[in-house]
Amino acid sequence: MEQLLELYQTMGVSPAVYAFGQAALDRLKDRFAAIDQVAEYNQAKVLWAMQKNKVSAACFAATTGYGYDDLGRDNLERVYADVFHTEAALVRPQITCGTHALTVALSANLLPGDELLSPVGLPYDTLQEVIGIRESTCSLAEYGVSYRQVDLLEGGGFDYEGIKKAINEKTKLITIQRSKGYATRPTFSVSQIGELIAFCKSVKPDVLVMVDNCYGEFVETMEPSDVGADMTVGSLIKNPGGGLAPIGGYICGTKKCVDRCAYRLSAPGLGQEVGANLGLMPALYQGFFLAPTVVAAAEKGAIFAANLYEPLGFPCIPNAAESRHDIIQAVELGSEEGMIAFCKGIQAAAPVDSFATPWPSDMPGYEDRVIMAAGAFVQGSSIELSADGPIRPPYAVYFQGGLTWPHAKLGILLSLQKMVDAGLVRL
Repeated sequence: MEQLLELYQTMGVSPAVYAFGQAALDRLKDRFAAIDQVAEYNQAKVLWAMQKNKVSAACFAATTGYGYDDLGRDNLERVYADVFHTEAALVRPQITCGTHALTVALSANLLPGDELLSPVGLPYDTLQEVIGIRESTCSLAEYGVSYRQVDLLEGGGFDYEGIKKAINEKTKLITIQRSKGYATRPTFSVSQIGELIAFCKSVKPDVLVMVDNCYGEFVETMEPSDVGADMTVGSLIKNPGGGLAPIGGYICGTKKCVDRCAYRLSAPGLGQEVGANLGLMPALYQGFFLAPTVVAAAEKGAIFAANLYEPLGFPCIPNAAESRHDIIQAVELGSEEGMIAFCKGIQAAAPVDSFATPWPSDMPGYEDRVIMAAGAFVQGSSIELSADGPIRPPYAVYFQGGLTWPHAKLGILLSLQKMVDAGLVRL
């Protein structure tokens, strides 16, 4: 469409980059159709849960103070529990981020003398201080919780023999990170997670399993809670918030686990009874309703990115043809300059702060300098178009988000344009 091409040129996308992108899109029609089918199923699942729980305008009323008898808050938690097929859910704006949700889940269900096991290698950077892998005040280690991990096999598979040996009488909780984080390993499918959970529980039937579900919600028709996870945990400013939730996190799981999480989040004896919604209910409900289609848009953007960069010689995880189990696309750019150029393109495509220049810097919770590109309506919302990564070999940038497919497409095209402009790519 000539008008669109002219507008893209005004925004900085050259005809050559646009044509390169269109050639990639011609190969993706069937994959995009399959994504739309998953989104349709998940949309029906969310709608059914809202109808079953009789969501009404009364659920949108604001509460303050203690938040006793908060109809909207309590009903939203029933909606989440039905969508994730769990006994209970804790969905609160008082949970500040995904790392906070994971911290609540871990600290509520681990006691001094217990051991935490990660059978999927090193957890994401910010969780390392929570656990005490990197020393930090108020870590689990400081409270007497020990930690053990089993690294993945060379090809990214589970080391079942090593896991069996690592599970012992002290092992109380097993944590499984679904997404790759700042690593270049594969993201695990729900089916793979189910196999791992079944194996761990065959070794020790009473062991608890928590899955860090960040970036994975609604990418498949099932969630980890459908395959045996005692707790499935995530952030509302990622997939399930649909770009509208301004803050919050969720923990879906068994009633026993969720009750303990509620006591840890508020106070023993108070649990889920307190916690005012502060007028956020419309955004939390509507964001969850929109989430399946927003996630589909982000997934299309990730696949498009792989199909643009892989033919140019940049390793992509997952690769251009692989099935996807989260919204993150890792692209190994090989240099700090490449990461900066890529992130400049994503920032230039943002609706907010498009004029800013992303630059590597120190950030709380990370050992390495990190570059982040995100011009978002909600600060740190990585369901919105964003890209980031630690400045360390293999200099991989992690692209994710896009509330709409056209926005995700423009972001990737501008990232490639900045790479071309910097002399790092020749088309």
